[in-house]
Amino acid sequence: MRPLTSEDPRAVGPYRTLVRLGAGGMGVVYLARSAGGSLAAVKVIRAEHAADPGFRARFRREAEAAARITGPWVVPVLGADTESREPWLATAFVPGPSLAQVVAAGGPLPPVTVRALGCRLAEALAAVHEAGLIHRDVKPGNVLLALDGPRLIDFGIARHEGATALTATGAVIGTPGYLAPEQASAGPLGPPCDVFSLGCVLVYAATGRGPFGEGGGAGALFRTVHEEPDLTGVPPGLTALIAVCLAKDPAARPTASRVRDALAAEGEADGAAAPAPGETPAPGETPAPGETPAPGETPAPGETPAPGET
Repeated sequence: MRPLTSEDPRAVGPYRTLVRLGAGGMGVVYLARSAGGSLAAVKVIRAEHAADPGFRARFRREAEAAARITGPWVVPVLGADTESREPWLATAFVPGPSLAQVVAAGGPLPPVTVRALGCRLAEALAAVHEAGLIHRDVKPGNVLLALDGPRLIDFGIARHEGATALTATGAVIGTPGYLAPEQASAGPLGPPCDVFSLGCVLVYAATGRGPFGEGGGAGALFRTVHEEPDLTGVPPGLTALIAVCLAKDPAARPTASRVRDALAAEGEADGAAAPAPGETPAPGETPAPGETPAPGETPAPGETPAPGET
């Protein structure tokens, strides 16, 4: 999070920009306020991408599809302008740390919390896939933990099903260590790539590390394609489901809906499961170690990480 500079716009559509939350290859994200006072994360696409008619057409289709995604664990789209000189997309602002920050600071999450987290993220991905989209970058930094539960964020590289794993410049889409083998090998993509990434995220939540080692880059891509995941430390009750999510063959992976149902059934078998990270315990309950702090301890909006930042 950085103060605005002279190069940053003071307004984007109906939103007044407050600070710069982050920047990436596709654009800049601002914390902004609407005329009604609500906060939003507004992503402004870089001019060089906006000048590409093909990119602009894809952005228009994807913004329309993203606006149709509904569900409690997906950050809603508030508005967009795909025809302006620099197109933009606004989503609700989520005040809360990322899963990456929580695990880095407090260590792995308890098994029941990992199960609840996975159930909610799988439900979010099911909603994404029902809209005909794939996320393509599910990772700990793109999961925010709000007081009422997790949110899957940053649809900046989301595409329709059947998209390839490469950008126009030949770069691999996704984050090494969390992307699927078909992404690493530039194959056609579908919903199974997100399920693979979800499996990686759950390993991280349960153990504090990804299933394909700590290093990123080419080494992580090689291990993802050619080696089996390291599930050491994953709770026994989650190992089988996570292992099938991490199958090399996309056709062998379950759908996000099946993952959600399996985790929900396990939670019911165990009785009242712990709340997912970010959820506030019922009155009188004490959060288990690794769970989100009580209300009032959550970072203020000015301290919150940028959506998608790690």
